[in-house]
Amino acid sequence: MMPPSASSQDAIPSVYSIDSSQSSSSSSARPSIHLEPLPAWRTAKLLPYELREHCIIYFEESLYVPALHLLISLLISGTASTTPTPAFLPPPQQLALAATLAVHPSLTTRAQSEDRLQASNLALKYLRLVLDLVGPVNGHLWEAFAFSTVETSSRRGAKRRTTGDDLSPTKDDLDSINGELANAGSVWARAQDFWHVVGWAFNCSLLHPRRWERWQLWLQYMIDVLDSDWTLRAQMRLDDPANEQDPRERSMIVQYLNGGDTPARQERRILRAVFADATSKSTGEFSEVWRNETRERKKDGDTKKPEAKLDIEADTWGLYMNDSSSSSDLEDTLPPTSPPPAVLGTNSLTHFPDVSAPFGGPLSIVLRLRLLSLLSTVSVFLPHTFTPLLTLYDLYLEHIRPLPVASFFTLISPSSMQYFHQSAASSITQIILRSLIASSAPPPLTDDLTQKDLERCYLPYPANTGSISDNAKVSLCVETLLRLLQGHCGLYWNDGHLQEAVEQGIEAREQKAKKAGKGRGKGKGDGEGERMWLRASAGRMRGLVDLVRGQEQRQDD
Repeated sequence: MMPPSASSQDAIPSVYSIDSSQSSSSSSARPSIHLEPLPAWRTAKLLPYELREHCIIYFEESLYVPALHLLISLLISGTASTTPTPAFLPPPQQLALAATLAVHPSLTTRAQSEDRLQASNLALKYLRLVLDLVGPVNGHLWEAFAFSTVETSSRRGAKRRTTGDDLSPTKDDLDSINGELANAGSVWARAQDFWHVVGWAFNCSLLHPRRWERWQLWLQYMIDVLDSDWTLRAQMRLDDPANEQDPRERSMIVQYLNGGDTPARQERRILRAVFADATSKSTGEFSEVWRNETRERKKDGDTKKPEAKLDIEADTWGLYMNDSSSSSDLEDTLPPTSPPPAVLGTNSLTHFPDVSAPFGGPLSIVLRLRLLSLLSTVSVFLPHTFTPLLTLYDLYLEHIRPLPVASFFTLISPSSMQYFHQSAASSITQIILRSLIASSAPPPLTDDLTQKDLERCYLPYPANTGSISDNAKVSLCVETLLRLLQGHCGLYWNDGHLQEAVEQGIEAREQKAKKAGKGRGKGKGDGEGERMWLRASAGRMRGLVDLVRGQEQRQDD
């Protein structure tokens, strides 16, 4: 069977051709990123003054549980009605405090009572309900979740007027909350910016499992907020394409991207945060948000020992001759030790390595991929606000290409690429592949991915070095492109040309990798582990080709 006639449906369009205007009236045939249907969010109105004051008193007295129970009951009231009424929401200051309560160590890893631990869980539950029922824009989350700057610090740090002055209290004065966690001790004031929190959270995923248990919930919620906020504002743009003011310019992710550094320095810092790896350099740049944050609460059985007295005549030497007490007391003063991050690339084949370990586990990988996908989307539609797409993908390349093979595949595998739009996934994989493939491989005629380009430009070629690692990475990249094309428009037998290209590439990479270990062709990290990845990728591609041939035979029958 011959390949079908060429059409836009037989290729994955390049991300560079996405219609950044997203105008419904555009006659361009360029692809647009599909927007998921938005939920039916309720409108919101501010709590009455008396209820706001009631909640403020609760918060200022550290009665977090009753305050959050009250806010939750006020929020969900009216949801059962066929015509939902506007939801009652507190001022942004109370939402900001709830976000701090959800992750602060004094209410989580160092909680002294079940009541304080319950408060952190209720805070996260309340924030989830606000996002699910009201949404990021109606809920004014962009204002509540703003990190403190010269402009915003006065809003959170203002003292409430309790005496009669000649000036009437402002609205911010009335809604501000006295207390450390609502002001200087909040996550919004303690962290330099959102990317500081991102980098520290991912460092915790590798170094401090107990803190990561809480940070992962907080970070997952924040990424959900950023995604929802961007999607809603993108829909606003579609609904009103003639508006000169693009609603996406006011999105939360754009606020977080516009830091104080120069654009180039900020872009690199953002990528270092997303790829934070718990090295001394990473922990130095993205340090703990709160002082001694990783110290945990003492166990219930721990009690303070009575002070030993020194009495020479009674042969009582206090702590001077007590060897047993020194080690236990030292354990209370030193920060808890954590296991070092797992290292892949081992040559042992006696066990299957945990490929997610170098990134802090499966959820850490998912959150990193979601952030990379969101950054890619912003760069597509707002290149002048953030950074040009090619510049961003070059930064992706800098971080992904040097990784060990197992970690490399964790990020560019077909299952990982599902977090990106298909056009972005194809373009990222091709950029990485072009940096690795042999110079004899001809460049594709266009940036769009077609089966013809795969068979001509990618599948038959090895890496540009004799390294087993590089040849395995080339194999993994072409395998991912095959899977992406199969999922988008399907593969066809093409009179055996597909199989011929696949087999030619497998043989070329195997032969070139055989030279590794013999002289200067050997690459860093080359070994049986890397060769296993190379051969496993070849086996999966052969299986995919057999599947395509079987489908072709059934169609002919």
